[in-house]
Amino acid sequence: MAELLNVQGLETQFRTREGIVHAVNGVSFTLKEGETLGIVGESGCGKSVTVMSMLRLIPSPPGKVVAGQAVYQGKDLVKMTDEEIRHIRGSQISMIFQDPMTSFNPVLTIGRQVAEPLEIHQNMSLKQAYVRVAEMLQLVGIPKAKDRLNDYPHQFSGGMRQRVMIAMSLVCNPSILIADEPTTALDVTIQAQIVELVKELRDKLGMAIIWITHDLGVIAGLADRMAVMYGGYIIETAPVKSLYAKPSHPYTLGLLNSLPRMDEDAYRRLESIEGLPPTLMQKPTYCPFAPRCSYVIERCYHENPTLLEVAPDHYAACWIDPKTGKERG
Repeated sequence: MAELLNVQGLETQFRTREGIVHAVNGVSFTLKEGETLGIVGESGCGKSVTVMSMLRLIPSPPGKVVAGQAVYQGKDLVKMTDEEIRHIRGSQISMIFQDPMTSFNPVLTIGRQVAEPLEIHQNMSLKQAYVRVAEMLQLVGIPKAKDRLNDYPHQFSGGMRQRVMIAMSLVCNPSILIADEPTTALDVTIQAQIVELVKELRDKLGMAIIWITHDLGVIAGLADRMAVMYGGYIIETAPVKSLYAKPSHPYTLGLLNSLPRMDEDAYRRLESIEGLPPTLMQKPTYCPFAPRCSYVIERCYHENPTLLEVAPDHYAACWIDPKTGKERG
């Protein structure tokens, strides 16, 4: 598969009254055609800010991308003009946001809002766009789609609004779909339906997906590769099966140990990760997970580890192998 997106050394900061928040600290990853990449981590680790920075959606001020690049089809998204990036967003790279209720304009009909990208990016008339919108709403499972074009967001349930949001993000046939915790506000049954719907559409349309979540259970059956974030860094990245079978960073291990299981460890007591995430008012010069890590050694407080290859295509930013307790390299 050809490489579609290459993000290297992305850094984003926010200026606040208390000082500079170092939200993203040199994030690098790639995305291939048709691939699904899961980005996981707890709230505040930099998942959403990473993709918002890439698409130039960070409000400035207070936010600013201070370093790095995001190369899409040979062009750096970070260095594009406002006009250039507008032709990419919603057309070639689309995004599903967390809360479908606040993402829609409450005084415009669903049909009008979903049709807007077609008018802007494909120069369709409103009549032509409405035909395409009805097809997309039907594709994502909205019953009697034609009859609902003139309905308003509040007339749809939470799950249906999320389906409409998916239709809106796919209406221009993007090559990359970014899903920013799209099931967070939904109950478990609807979550499963939305995940299955995205998988079906991915296989049918052949798009690549970046799925952002804090729920490792959701991503397990969806992603091809995973990147685990902590403190504004990617601290482990690997194919999904490799990461779940052999987590190689203490934070990843802690996340997996906090999940209920259905295998031979089903009766194992769930574990929690002690302590609090870093405030990021200063860019860490040592491992950001060190204060919470049970494997910590003196070196962790003096040197921030880079991603080291611990298995084929499996990288972890840790001086210690949590399986053996021995220092790496």
